[in-house]
Amino acid sequence: MWYKVKELFESGLNISQIRIETGLDHGTIRKYRSLSEKGFHDWISRPRNLPKKLGIYYSFVKEHLELQPYLSSAQIEDRLMEHFTDLPEVHSKTIYNFVKNIRLEHGLVKYKDKDARDYEKLPETPYGEQAQVDFGQAFLQTDTTYQMKVYFFELVLSRSRQKFIYFQSHAFTTATAIYAHELAFEYFQGIPKKIVYDQGRVFIQEENLGDVLLTDGFRSFCDSNPLEPIFCRKADPESKGKIENVVKYVKHNFLRGRLYKSIPVLQKEAMEWLKRRGNGKVHGSTGKIPHQEWVIEQKHLQQNSTIPALPKAMLPEYFVRKDNCITYRGNYYSLPPGTYNGQGTKVFLEVKGSHMYIYSITNQVLVQHLISQQKGCLIRMEGHTRANSVKVEQTTSLVLELLKHKNAELYLSLLKQDRPRYYHDSLKIIYKCLRDASNQAILQTLDICLENKIYNAYEFAQVLTLQKKLDPDDHGHLKMSPRMDAPYLQQDLEPQTSNINYYESILK
Repeated sequence: MWYKVKELFESGLNISQIRIETGLDHGTIRKYRSLSEKGFHDWISRPRNLPKKLGIYYSFVKEHLELQPYLSSAQIEDRLMEHFTDLPEVHSKTIYNFVKNIRLEHGLVKYKDKDARDYEKLPETPYGEQAQVDFGQAFLQTDTTYQMKVYFFELVLSRSRQKFIYFQSHAFTTATAIYAHELAFEYFQGIPKKIVYDQGRVFIQEENLGDVLLTDGFRSFCDSNPLEPIFCRKADPESKGKIENVVKYVKHNFLRGRLYKSIPVLQKEAMEWLKRRGNGKVHGSTGKIPHQEWVIEQKHLQQNSTIPALPKAMLPEYFVRKDNCITYRGNYYSLPPGTYNGQGTKVFLEVKGSHMYIYSITNQVLVQHLISQQKGCLIRMEGHTRANSVKVEQTTSLVLELLKHKNAELYLSLLKQDRPRYYHDSLKIIYKCLRDASNQAILQTLDICLENKIYNAYEFAQVLTLQKKLDPDDHGHLKMSPRMDAPYLQQDLEPQTSNINYYESILK
């Protein structure tokens, strides 16, 4: 917190602003401001007076910490409440300080790092020798309640500490990362001999004990430029500490409290900030101004002949799921039926304010959605349903034409309510048995089924078959028009047989 207060003071904030940012009171902030780093460490290392209310529990806590040093202060608090019913009401922070002081007094370390890393101060690299690259992301407040997530690329020259930042509204791909490199080389007016990277999927496809397989685009970029890429070991960000510090600097100094308007405006503000502060103020480690050091380093950089070329597809790609949806920030957004065209189907996504626009690979707008602030929701546009729903409507209209009964719609609704998952199959069975039935048989069958609550397509067919047998002289059969013979109804759905005596008993 002392470092935090110092950093905020250096960024130009006053005591009231730092109080809002950190939650500390004015007195504590003034005290931290007045202490040097050595004075602060001396102050916190002094033994504190233990809370008098907890003094009688000293031995109990000490014994538990000696046996189980990994216990947290919250766990110690729970043990105290479990064993001592008369434990005085104190704040959890008081118990935290109590436990912390006992640890310091007796050297009871919570966790022991068996493989502690041995650090050493490395000499400065020669001018033009090395640069470091990393990516960052942050949420910025807009003029509404919506927060915008921005992504940024950073490159710093290791010797001069001259920095470059490039912002965009979506995650970086190989193409956009290469474009950011080209902008940085143009900004630095040259190319360093070596660049240090993380092992990110933007640059490499596979790594095997130091042997890396670069992505096709990045390998081509490295071959066409006089630079050597160097990749850190996995989970070892400390190997490129200079750029890690730049990421923190951008987040805590430039981005914190900044209102998002648009990416072009943010990029313009970032370049002005670099000129004014990022590269224009004395660096804390070197004690020199990065821009003035860059004037020297620029002479040692390799010549840059590349003109930044904007990638053809700047919008991020999203894979289409087989249910015609994409996932974005923990939610599912629907696409028109038929968008999914096999594994690997992609679309492009663009965010404008609180809305998203989804484009096909031919840059045609497929759909516009309002971005949800919740998680795990399905945001579906009206009409983005399976084509099967259209077939159900078509079959329903065909069956209603054949029934010609005042209660036909009522019966179909009851049929659907009874077995909704089998409704379309039931319609096809009823349609098949109605095609060669007389009007009289159909009307009588529907009356019987409604009266006896028969909401099963097979039983409906059985009753209709019985009606045909009881009225063999009726030749008033319906004639089917060609349009009614829909292809999807030509399935072999034979009614199941039942005991005919059951239906004869209904008719008596």
